[in-house]
Amino acid sequence: MTDKPANREPMDTPAALVPPVRKTGRKGFLPFATNLWDRFFISMVCLVAIHLLWLRFVEQPLQKFLPHPFALLVATVISVILGFFIMTRG
Repeated sequence: MTDKPANREPMDTPAALVPPVRKTGRKGFLPFATNLWDRFFISMVCLVAIHLLWLRFVEQPLQKFLPHPFALLVATVISVILGFFIMTRG
């Protein structure tokens, strides 16, 4: 056996040989690149926030005009529209 070092390439490669880093995701109106699951998660967080804000601030005054089951349906429709907008354009 010989103690000669193996013929190896140097560890440092020139910058011209390194391929560019590809950014994954999509850039929309959100301030960062997202993929489909990121946009879905953001849509679900918005759905929960809209429903909680609706129950806290809007449902009580609106009960005079809308029956009880339909009051929360309005918040659901707003959330679905916002979620669709985030999923397609976000």
